[in-house]
Amino acid sequence: MARPEKHTAHTDFFLLRKIVGLARPYRRQFFASTGLAILLALLGPARPLLIQYGVDHYILEGDQRMLALLSILLIVLLIAESFARYLFNFLTSWLGQHIIKDLRVRVFRHITRFNLRHFDTTPIGTSTTRTINDIETINNVFTEGLIQIIADLLTIITVITIMLVVNWKLALVSLSVFPLILLSTYIFKEGVKAAFNRIRNQVAHLNTFLQERISGMKVVQIFSAEEQELAKFKVINDEHKKANIAAVWHYSIFFPAVEIITAASIGLMVWYAGYNAISQEASIGNIFGFILFLNMLFRPLRMLADKFNTLQMGIVSADRIFGVLEKSARTPDNGKKTADHLSGEINFDQVWFAYKDEEWVLKDLSFNLPAGKTLALVGATGAGKSSVINLLNRFYEINKGTIRIDGTDIRDFTLESLRANIGVVLQDVFLFSGTITENITLRNPDIPFAQVEKAARMVGAHTFIENLPGGYDYNVMERGATLSMGQRQLISFIRTLVYDPRILVLDEATSSIDTESEQMIENAIETLVSNRTSIVIAHRLSTVRKADRIMVLEKGVVVESGTHEELLLADGHYRKLHDMQFAEAG
Repeated sequence: MARPEKHTAHTDFFLLRKIVGLARPYRRQFFASTGLAILLALLGPARPLLIQYGVDHYILEGDQRMLALLSILLIVLLIAESFARYLFNFLTSWLGQHIIKDLRVRVFRHITRFNLRHFDTTPIGTSTTRTINDIETINNVFTEGLIQIIADLLTIITVITIMLVVNWKLALVSLSVFPLILLSTYIFKEGVKAAFNRIRNQVAHLNTFLQERISGMKVVQIFSAEEQELAKFKVINDEHKKANIAAVWHYSIFFPAVEIITAASIGLMVWYAGYNAISQEASIGNIFGFILFLNMLFRPLRMLADKFNTLQMGIVSADRIFGVLEKSARTPDNGKKTADHLSGEINFDQVWFAYKDEEWVLKDLSFNLPAGKTLALVGATGAGKSSVINLLNRFYEINKGTIRIDGTDIRDFTLESLRANIGVVLQDVFLFSGTITENITLRNPDIPFAQVEKAARMVGAHTFIENLPGGYDYNVMERGATLSMGQRQLISFIRTLVYDPRILVLDEATSSIDTESEQMIENAIETLVSNRTSIVIAHRLSTVRKADRIMVLEKGVVVESGTHEELLLADGHYRKLHDMQFAEAG
């Protein structure tokens, strides 16, 4: 469930502290940026002061020599300010990029350690938004938000202070419209804040929708559902457009309003200064200086509301990101033993499991699989077969009972070593963009190419790989789109074989294979299960005949168990499944 996006001042301050804490490894750059912000706040007002002094003392008195020196000093100040501004912008951008790089790695590492239950309930698009869009907003906090706000506030305070010192009466007249701009800024900030919140939500909806439809494009096209999905996309896209237009509307009102208020302030100041110039309460230099001061004052005021919204959006995004980082959806990894040198004996002892509450998928399941033997699990869809291997790998945690390997509770093993010794071949083979070699080794530098080639020859896949353009360097594209189902399955067998697991699990590994590839796959399976403890899940009973033991599951309960021949003679559930399949096959 998403965390609430409404915050109190206390929680906002707490989140802001956590955001600033992200800069701890780069504290030097952070403090340097803050120091430059102070320097810019002092350098900016120096030029109007010098111009004001020059008008009153050098221009009106015709002192060309001092006017030339003043011009040189102004150029030096301008160069110094430009250089400081360059350093300030570069440092804040550098800081933001380094922080989000670290944060993105941290979030990705955390997400990859979530258990599968998290991914069952969280849309992929949501995780994508958290890792990309929301983290990018944190970058804006440093490049356009927090430090920029500090710089602008210092500039405003410095300019107002100087104006009051130079001519407090003229300053009060000039700033008489200040409450109007503060009110306009507040209204703008609140309006844009709501619009930005709406935009962020719509971006998440777009990401989720596109992720699902692009991943399932084959289904969309099979059922000619392009127009229906396009209609849904148009609705979501239209909501995204409306959210952005709402934000643009606030900008289109606010900036002209600020320009009018700024012009009114300058007009009042010129009127008052001109009226009092005769009595010499205001000089011509004051007029020139105050025009520059007011422009310098209202420019950051115009942008301050926007930057506060950037900061607010950063706080909202930070709340979401820290919510992910604080989420305890990880499988407990408190084991101390390393699963090395396993013989592979598996024991399920009165295991109960449910994906939700007490809707039991497995009920009091008990069996013992000796090391080096093969167990086949058969049964109707939803009988609990895949749940057995999910529990063995600790992708999910059991509710009751114990699972042991070589007599040791699997929770006593370190998670990494446990999974390293259990090889899983799934029905739906997932291949990443990259070469065949990279998909086999998963870029593990400890697996040499010779080991890859040896495994490919063992499962009978070397010839087909060599015939591909580029051989083992052939790019399989996203999800292995350029390979047939049988070829993808063979690559998954090689991938499992090179990691040399002691325990092997085949989950419907032959159900989607064409007849031409079936013999090759079955030969590969024989190679894989040789001298390994194996659990085979299959709808095709022809692939489980040679199993040392076959268990028939129904609604999470073992209803039959024995060899192929024993179960046929028992004339029970297995015999019915067997006769039904072979009758369908003619």
